[in-house]
Amino acid sequence: MAIQSTSPPLYEKISLKNDAKRAVEIFILLLLVSLLAYRLVHLKDHGLKWQVALVCESWFVFMWVLIVSTKWSPVSYKTYPNRILQRASELLPVDVFVTTADPQLEPPIITVNTVLSLMAVDYPAHKLACYVSDDGCSPLTLYSLMEAAKFAKLWVPFCKKYNIQLRAPFRYFASDATTLSGEDCSLEFQQARDTMKDEYEKLSRKIDDVSQGSVPSNFTGEFAAFSNTERRNHATIIKIILENKGGHPEELPHLIYISREKRPEHPHHYKAGAMNVLTRVSGLMTNAPFMLNVDCDMYVNNPQIVFHALCLLFGTKHERDCAFVQCPQYFYDGAKDDPFGNQLVVLQKYFILGMVGIQGPVYGGTGCFHRRKVIYGSWPNDMKTEKKSLTSNGELTKEESPNDFGSSKQFVNSTAHALQSDSNHPIDLSSSLEAAYQIASCTYEYNTDWGKKIGWMYGSTTEDILTGLAIHTKGWRSLYCSPNPPAFLGCAPSGGPASMTQQKRWATGLLEVLISKKSPIYGTLFMHLHFRQCLAYLWILTWALRSIPEFLYALLPAYCIITNSHFLPEGQEPAIIIPIAIFIIYNLYCLYEYFATGLSIRTWWNNHRMQRIISTCAWSFGILSVVLKLLGLSETVFEVTKKDQSTSTDSTNAELGRFTFDESPIFVPGTALLLVHLIAVFTMLFGLRPQASGNNGSGLGEVICTVWVVLCFWPFFRGLFGKGKYGIPSTTIMKGAILATIVVYLFRLTPTGW
Repeated sequence: MAIQSTSPPLYEKISLKNDAKRAVEIFILLLLVSLLAYRLVHLKDHGLKWQVALVCESWFVFMWVLIVSTKWSPVSYKTYPNRILQRASELLPVDVFVTTADPQLEPPIITVNTVLSLMAVDYPAHKLACYVSDDGCSPLTLYSLMEAAKFAKLWVPFCKKYNIQLRAPFRYFASDATTLSGEDCSLEFQQARDTMKDEYEKLSRKIDDVSQGSVPSNFTGEFAAFSNTERRNHATIIKIILENKGGHPEELPHLIYISREKRPEHPHHYKAGAMNVLTRVSGLMTNAPFMLNVDCDMYVNNPQIVFHALCLLFGTKHERDCAFVQCPQYFYDGAKDDPFGNQLVVLQKYFILGMVGIQGPVYGGTGCFHRRKVIYGSWPNDMKTEKKSLTSNGELTKEESPNDFGSSKQFVNSTAHALQSDSNHPIDLSSSLEAAYQIASCTYEYNTDWGKKIGWMYGSTTEDILTGLAIHTKGWRSLYCSPNPPAFLGCAPSGGPASMTQQKRWATGLLEVLISKKSPIYGTLFMHLHFRQCLAYLWILTWALRSIPEFLYALLPAYCIITNSHFLPEGQEPAIIIPIAIFIIYNLYCLYEYFATGLSIRTWWNNHRMQRIISTCAWSFGILSVVLKLLGLSETVFEVTKKDQSTSTDSTNAELGRFTFDESPIFVPGTALLLVHLIAVFTMLFGLRPQASGNNGSGLGEVICTVWVVLCFWPFFRGLFGKGKYGIPSTTIMKGAILATIVVYLFRLTPTGW
C-alpha cells in the first residue's frame, strides 16, 4: 500500500508516565526489601515459620519487581480513522474469524449476533470475508448462520443507512433506540426500526424453536453432511453461506461455515487447531493480508474498528513495529462492582498499557488484527523468508516449502502471495473448495511446521499467549487499539464455577508455556525478546505458581494463633512499622488505581478478595493439571467457558453478585483454608492454645491477618450456610473439613521452637 509521507499521521503515541506513582512503587519496593533484610538478620532466632515467611515474601518482592518494571513506561495510541483513506491508495481485504466450540455452552444466538455485527462494520463489504469455525460440528450452528444470513440482508443496510452504532441486534433492541441512533427520530426511521425488531424476533424464535428439538429432524440438503457425525468424529464440513460474487462494496461480505475434520486417534489441538484451519482455508479462498479473530461472544461495539486498526497497521514506518493490533477485552452487562473479579479493567489500563510501552501488548486471543505474513512465520524485515520468493508464474521457488506449509500446491502458492504482501486470490470461492477440504483434514499438518513455527502455536491451552510470545520473540512489536467507544464487548463469566473454570484453564496454559522450550527466558537469552518484555511475560506466566506462596502465607496467621507463636515483628519492636506500612501504602496504591479508572472502593475489594480465592482454588488446580501432565498421568483439557447472552435477569442485584458453587473439587482448597482460620479463631477465643515461650506468643498482627483472610473468603463463609447453588455442597465441605483437620493436626505436631 502506498503511503504519502507528507500526509498527517494516522495515529498519535501518548506517554502516560506518572512520576508520583513511580515514586510510590519504588517506596513499596524499598519497604519489601527492608522486610526481607529484617527476616535475614533475625533468621537464626526463629523457626520454620520465619523461613516460610522469608521464602513467600521473597516471591512477593520478585513479583513486585516484575510489576514495577512493566508499569514503568505506559503508552497509549490515539488513532485518526478519517485520515486512512487519504493515506492509502486502496483499502486491503480483511478476513474475520469467529470461533465457537459448543452449542450448549455457547448458544448459537450469541454467535449469530457477533457475526451480524462483524458483517455490518463500516468497511467495503467486498473487502471482508467472515469465517465461522464450529468445533462442535453442530447443524444448529449452521442453521442459525443460514437464517442470520437472510436477516443480514435487511440488517446491514439498515445499520449503514441510519448510522446505527450498536450493530449487534440483541444489544441494539435492548437499549433506547433514540439514544443509540442519535440522529434520526423520523417516522421513517421508527417504522424501519420496528420492522427490524420484528424480523430479529422471528430469527430468535426460529433458532430457539429448532434448538429445542432435533436439529434438523432429517439430514437432507445442506445438512446431509451432518448425518452420522459425532462431535469428535466427523469429516470436514465447509459451506459457503454468502458470497459477494460481483465484488460490490454495498452488498454483504462473504460468510463461510467451517467444521474441520476430527478423529479420535488424531490430536486436534483445541482452539489453536481451529485457528490454523481457518487460516489455511481463508488463505485459499480470500487470502486477505490482515486477519481479525474474535470469540463467538465478542460483538463489534465500534463500527469503525477496522479503520482504527488499519491506522496502526499502516501508520508505522516499519512493518516490524506492528505484527498485530490487540484491542482490549471489555464486557457488557457485567454485575455491578465486578463481584467475580473477571472484568480486568485495572489490569488492562495499567499493566497492559505498560507492556505497550515496551514491545507491545500480549495477544489476548480475541479482538486482534494479525498480519497474515507474520502468522505464516515471517520475521521482521523478512530476514528469514526472503528466499521464499515468487516465480513469474506466481509459485514458490523454494522446493522444500511443502514441508513447511503442507502438501497442497494450491495453498502453498497462496502462501507465497501472502509472504510477498500480494493479496491476489480467486474470485470464485467455490473453485477452492476441493483444496479447502484437503487442508482442513486432521492429517494435513503431519510433517509440517504448523503449530511449531507457523500459525497458532501448539502445546498450551492458552494458545493466544504462546502465539503472541513466539511473535515477540522474533523481534516483532505489537500495538494497542483502544478507541472510544470500545471496539468489542463480550460477556464475562458469572458465578463461581464459570470463573474458576476460566482461571484454571488460563493458569494451566500459562504454566505450560513457562516450562516449555518457548519460554520468555529462552527468547531473551537467545532470540530477540526485550528484557523488560520478558519480565512482563514472566508475571503473567507465573500465575499458577503464585498459588503456592500465597496459600502458605495465608496459612501462617492461623498456624501462629494455633501454636501461640508469631511470624510478624512483635509489637514493641520498631520493625513492626515495616509490614504495617506495606499493608497500608500498598492498599492505598491499589485504591488509587481503581479510583483513577473510575471504579468504586467496592470494586477494589471484590477484586482483592477474588484474587485470593482464584489463587487458592483455580490456580492451585492449574499447577496440579500440569504436574499430572508431566508425570504422564493425564492430559490438560481445554474447558469451554459457559457464555450467557445477558446477565440481566429477574434476580436482585444482590443475587447477581453472589458467589455460586458446584461439586467441583476446585472449591476444596478455599473451603479448607477458611475452616483452618475459623478453627484458629475458635482456639484463641476458648483458650485452647499452648503456653507461649517468653514473649514469643501470637499478637494483634496475627489476629488481624486471620480476620483479613476470613473476610477475603467471606463468600465461602456464606457458602457454608447457603442453599442451592449459593451453598457449598456437603461433599465439598466434608473434604475441606478433612483437609483442614489434617493441617491443624500437623500444626500441633510442630515443635514449639519452630
